[in-house]
Amino acid sequence: MNQPKILIVDDDSRISSLMRIILARIGYDVREENRSFAALATAQEFRPDLVLLDVDMPGKDGGMVAAELSSDPTIAGTPFIFVTSLVKGNEAGMRGAVRFVSKPVEPALLLAAVEEAISQGAASVEAKNTR
Repeated sequence: MNQPKILIVDDDSRISSLMRIILARIGYDVREENRSFAALATAQEFRPDLVLLDVDMPGKDGGMVAAELSSDPTIAGTPFIFVTSLVKGNEAGMRGAVRFVSKPVEPALLLAAVEEAISQGAASVEAKNTR
């Protein structure tokens, strides 16, 4: 069985590398992109099942990248999680349909958020396929 693919978009390579190591140890197929302006092209090529997205980045912020990904037909529908220092640990979680994980990243919280998003994404694909 293919492991879920996760794209990490964060301008800080130390943070993206840390998240990649945490997720790769569990068995996820992980790719990093440290340039926000290249996120769409990387996502189109990699075709991730989930995107972890920093909010505060130079060039294009996380909201702009999320909008760009959501409007592209090859990537639309791919869930994403904002990973940001703009929320504190107790504020992380869900806000509407948007998930947040706070920085500094706590491995257990990151894994829980990723596993939940991946399982919900798989459930929505199954539901779509049974219609």
